[in-house]
Amino acid sequence: MQRGTSKALFELLSSMRFAISLLTVLAIASIIGTVVKQNEPFNAYLNQFGPFWFPVFEELGLYSVYNAGWFLVILAFLVLSTTLCIVRQSAPMLREMRSFREHAREVSLRQFAHQATLPGGLPLDAQRQRVDAYLAANGFKARSNERSDGVLVAAKQGSASRAGYFLAHGAIVLICLGGLLDGNLPLKMQMWLGGKQTTTGNQLIADIPDSARLGENNWSYRGNLYIPEGRSSNVAVLNVNDGILLQELPFTVSLKKFHIDHYENGMPKRFASDIIVTDDATGESFERTIEVNHPFEHRGVVMYQASFDDGGSTLHIAGRNLLHGPALPVLDLQGEVGETLRLNHPRFSYALELTGFTLFNVEDMGEGTTDAGGLGRLRDHLGSGAARPDSGRDMRNIGPSFTFKLRDEAGQAREFQNYMLPIEQGGRWFMYTGMRESQAESFRYLRIPVDEDGQIDTWFAIHNLFFDPARREQLAQRFARSSFGDSAEAAEPRARLAETGRHTLDLFSDRGYETVGRFIDTTIPEAERERAADVFIKILQGLTWEAWQLAREEAGMDALQIDEARAAYLRDTMAALSDSLFYESPLFLQLNAFDQVQASVLQVTRSPGKPLVYLGSLLLVLGVFAMLYIRERRLFVLLKGDAEGLLAMSSNRQTIDVDETFERHTTALRELLAAAGTATPESSATR
Repeated sequence: MQRGTSKALFELLSSMRFAISLLTVLAIASIIGTVVKQNEPFNAYLNQFGPFWFPVFEELGLYSVYNAGWFLVILAFLVLSTTLCIVRQSAPMLREMRSFREHAREVSLRQFAHQATLPGGLPLDAQRQRVDAYLAANGFKARSNERSDGVLVAAKQGSASRAGYFLAHGAIVLICLGGLLDGNLPLKMQMWLGGKQTTTGNQLIADIPDSARLGENNWSYRGNLYIPEGRSSNVAVLNVNDGILLQELPFTVSLKKFHIDHYENGMPKRFASDIIVTDDATGESFERTIEVNHPFEHRGVVMYQASFDDGGSTLHIAGRNLLHGPALPVLDLQGEVGETLRLNHPRFSYALELTGFTLFNVEDMGEGTTDAGGLGRLRDHLGSGAARPDSGRDMRNIGPSFTFKLRDEAGQAREFQNYMLPIEQGGRWFMYTGMRESQAESFRYLRIPVDEDGQIDTWFAIHNLFFDPARREQLAQRFARSSFGDSAEAAEPRARLAETGRHTLDLFSDRGYETVGRFIDTTIPEAERERAADVFIKILQGLTWEAWQLAREEAGMDALQIDEARAAYLRDTMAALSDSLFYESPLFLQLNAFDQVQASVLQVTRSPGKPLVYLGSLLLVLGVFAMLYIRERRLFVLLKGDAEGLLAMSSNRQTIDVDETFERHTTALRELLAAAGTATPESSATR
């Protein structure tokens, strides 16, 4: 019973069907590994797939397919299955390669699809000599078997095609072994046995414990080496699940200069790193330049130019007031990317974490974008909607941006993305600032309109007047006087309009258009709501215009006359004022200047399985070539002296030239064996 089970298991593991099933699963997994970007931070996957699918894909190991346990197990079983296939088929295949089948019976030969009679009449020895010479001249190896009714000459050529089987299957074994060696098996064993464990990435390298560090003798890894300009590093970061491990390198890499060239639209065209490598063992230093598709190898570690990042740029930021009440002075802030600043004020207290700076932001600013990027993404702001245009694409660089987090005293943080330069939309210009509660969400953008001088000072002056309770009476009175004048006869309607203006400002200061709409829905009959909404919009426009005029007056500037462009600016200002009430920050942080420091991100790999993969790939090519282009053919010539003989041919593949080849051999051998024939074997072989 036990022997029968073992035999069944052996036949299963060594069967071609089992190996093909494993190859199919690996092919599907490779497609997933190609489509889903591998080894990214988990927050990126959470943002991409959402809170439902993220943990599902995490459990399946799809974020690191080629290092997933199930993938390595399948590779191991494929190595085992293919090896057993080779062992199982080697003996019969080698036996078949050595065999000439010279004991074949005549009745069997007459069942061949290609068989023909040969003339008799010559002495048997003469027939045999002529046939042997012909077969040798045509590249056949032959063996004879004398029998009572004559001589059977069995010949074969192209037996090396069967070697393609061993080459192809051996190649699969080598390639899979290479994959296993490069699949972080030693690391996984250390983690499974409890020797190593990941740690969080938000800490200093010096604070990372030994349990999260890998020594130089680790024989297989793939990580990232982050080096700002003018600095050095000798440890690579390995992303493992939602944590990191540090891999110590046998050398130190210093970044002298990072180069980046751009196309006209701002897309990166070429980036390269001028580095100095210092060997830790010998102290020898040498310079190299690494760029995309031009890696460098030292002591078995290959360095690739993977990407680039900010290296700690200094940002000069102006903090503009977004709170209600008396206006705050503009705060002058300065900090480096990666630094945390304290924002302490009697009305708020936050930690400002500067998380990133991007010099070039290439977005699709054309009309008709429907995805979450470019103009379509920028239009997904906090509330003031804009219709999407119809068609067209326009990739443009919209200038620098920086990202930051505001963390309150409870430890809760919101993430922001602010652009430095105004962005054009629909012929008008806006400053964009995005906000999101978590990385699983997309940024929602507040669009602050730019005034005629290309600044946002006007909007903030209007904002400070609009949302200061002490100034609302003044705005309402100005609005009423501009509508009815200062005459005594208009005192009553002027007072009623001033009261309406104050009430509208109170409503709008709560939650913007949302509060005004809710007031209309709860107090106005349905039939009159549309007209009431138009009235409130006109009142808000009038109040906004008066706030603009008052701000200019207090700044010592001349009054303005309304025109179409200024009316559009009023509408954009009102939308931004409403949206700002949902912008969870006491300040708008405007980037005024920066001192950029670039950093290079090099991918460092040690791949002991790479030679095996290369060798396996070569053997696979040779094996496929042997199986497809080396034809195995067998000729059987039964000679009977005076009686008619028999010619039969078999081929491992029925190609289009088999019939032609058989006819050629038949014609040549008939001429050779004709009783009065004088043709030589050499001349017949070349016909």
